Amino acid sequence: MVARKFVVQHNDSLFDVDYDTEDGFEVLKFQLFSLTSIPPDEQKIFGGENLLVKDDSDLNSVTDKLRLVSTDEVHDNAFAQSDDKLRLLSIEVDEGSSGTVAKDDNAFAQSDEELARMLQAEEEALFFQQFRASEDRGQFEQRIRPYVSQVLMYEDPVRQAAARKTVPVDELEEKAVVSLAKEGNFKPSKIEQDHVFLLQLLFWFKQTFRWVNAPSCDGCGSETINCGMGAPLPSEIQFGGSRVELYRCNNCLRITRFPRYNDPLKIVETRRGRCGEWANCFTLYCRAFGYESRLILDFTDHLWTECFSNLLGRWMHLDPCEGVYDKPLLYEKGWNKKLNYVVAIAKDGVHDVTKRYTRKWHEVLSRRNITTEPVVSAVLSDITKDCRKGFTPQLLAVLEDRDRSEVDELERGLPSQNDGSISLPGRQSGAKEWRIARSELGSNENNSLSCSECPIRICVDEHVTSILNAFCSLLSQFVENDIPKSKIVDILEMVKRGLLDLKKASFRSRSGSISLESITLKFVQQIIPPLDVLLAALSLKSEKLEKCERVNFCLAGDPVKTSIALPVALDALDIVIDNLRNSDNFGKGSLSLPLLKPNRISSGLVLASGEELPFGIVTSAFDGIHTSKWEEPNGAKGGWIIYKVKDNQMLDLEVYELMSANDAPERDPMNWVVEGSDDGGSSWYVLDKQTSQMFEKRFQRKTFKIHSVGRLSNAFRFRFLAVRDVQATSRLQIGSIDLFARIS
Repeated sequence: MVARKFVVQHNDSLFDVDYDTEDGFEVLKFQLFSLTSIPPDEQKIFGGENLLVKDDSDLNSVTDKLRLVSTDEVHDNAFAQSDDKLRLLSIEVDEGSSGTVAKDDNAFAQSDEELARMLQAEEEALFFQQFRASEDRGQFEQRIRPYVSQVLMYEDPVRQAAARKTVPVDELEEKAVVSLAKEGNFKPSKIEQDHVFLLQLLFWFKQTFRWVNAPSCDGCGSETINCGMGAPLPSEIQFGGSRVELYRCNNCLRITRFPRYNDPLKIVETRRGRCGEWANCFTLYCRAFGYESRLILDFTDHLWTECFSNLLGRWMHLDPCEGVYDKPLLYEKGWNKKLNYVVAIAKDGVHDVTKRYTRKWHEVLSRRNITTEPVVSAVLSDITKDCRKGFTPQLLAVLEDRDRSEVDELERGLPSQNDGSISLPGRQSGAKEWRIARSELGSNENNSLSCSECPIRICVDEHVTSILNAFCSLLSQFVENDIPKSKIVDILEMVKRGLLDLKKASFRSRSGSISLESITLKFVQQIIPPLDVLLAALSLKSEKLEKCERVNFCLAGDPVKTSIALPVALDALDIVIDNLRNSDNFGKGSLSLPLLKPNRISSGLVLASGEELPFGIVTSAFDGIHTSKWEEPNGAKGGWIIYKVKDNQMLDLEVYELMSANDAPERDPMNWVVEGSDDGGSSWYVLDKQTSQMFEKRFQRKTFKIHSVGRLSNAFRFRFLAVRDVQATSRLQIGSIDLFARIS
């Protein structure tokens, strides 16, 4: 451990920062964020002589005097200053300071040199292409023409209606608005709702569609092995199944047919296939819900979908086989694919979009040998003109303007650098042997979509605290009225049944009831007030009792607030019921943690060392839901979370709880340190240290008491030092983290 004290200049202010170099560069950035409100991803930190401090800089030897600027300031200066703009950001430092630092000017020079090399390589590839590639357009055109008629099927109202009927629209709409609410957006625009509904449609499709390596036997359901191709039947040809694979059962020897249907109407029915069927069918689903969509044909044997996102103002990549969106470098960077031609095919034209999917255009050009680039452009232009015959001049003008914008976007994107903080996985769909044979496993050891430079996220979890407080009130009322433990469990089970029924109802018009038939009038009168508190925490309101046998309730306001709170309440009920059943004695002495969970800290800012995208992000550890979790793909030997209290409140941490996640015990944290800070993260002190902790089961909660009293903090840091089995995994995962402040 090397303790450093930096003096950091930002604008006209100086800040003293105490820092442990073992904590990593991101922690230093977060400390500066707490002092200056400049988010880590917008910070540039400079030493002397235009020396930019970077992630791989040696922080043990960097000068003590630093200067901080935001990227916004850099951008503003870029417009206002000349070539010496970066020199204005430098500061004088002690002579003799050393370290692994890089000059920003050199970085720009290297970038320019790299661009020059790429342009030269592109010219060379184009030069040699004229000798390798044919001027004949036939082969290239024949690869594309069949798909032009294919995509016209997506415009058929009958096919669209058949697709829509299979989709749980209300469920996906609820998930969409809840996903926005978890980011603090409870009043999304129509464009925002459309965007996230499309993502939920993608996730639903990925979960419900079935990948076929070899079909199960039609007779006994056993595994089969390929035994060749068969002649298509008329019923198969009717839906484009001109290719039929045959499979022999390993058990009963029966032959099972696997027709490769091209008609998405039939694929909606069968709900199975490989990438061709997946992309074909998913693109129909996108068109069925009104999204401008196109089928993407990769000549190296893959297909996926693009939709135009009005939110992003551009075409967005969606791969239904992988459940991945807006990650166009997935194939080149993740799968290690050697791309050549990637063509977008829609009802109104075809476009070469290869440049969206590569940052190695000069290498791709060397593999484009079917025909020359002028012929490619001519073929695509001619097909597009055919598709647009009969279009009005106004529509043609709109489409041509969009075409120009896309070309500009693709050209601008080529020189941009890969985002090194995003780790893209190898191919996930298909049998491993098949993926190995295709060299599509990639080199990502974690085989997951993850981020090592996470954004600062807001915990939208005030409802979790409200629900836990409501249960405190309810249980306290039970104790004060001497209601037996067995009767309390019965009452809570009835509440749970009522909330489960409510959860099944349409989220925009929810209403329900809780049966109180087995409870005496005296008990009913006692529990109604605290029950109303619980309903209010769920954005529900109770209605008039029906002969004291039933409590009716309905939405009290925004239905999204009920949607986001319901799973939290149901999980909390399970915990309370389980705790009651396992308690030997229940009385006033029981009204404390872990049974009661008062004064939970909420609504803070949180930053992590890494996270799994999109479902394992760090705020998942604070959302109060059992099935979610924070997952750090590289955290087995060390990961961290920093939690900054809302409005810089100074709180005395009394207790914290950790819950194991749903699977993989080897990823459970075993050794960790909890630290506090009274200056927003500039300096830290130890609050608790744990070693050799074991979670015996999944979803198990462990409660840890902070023994120091009166140490007020406005930030907390969890440093997870090791997981249960570092030899078996590279990952760290936690189901939930709950912080409870001491009640003054």
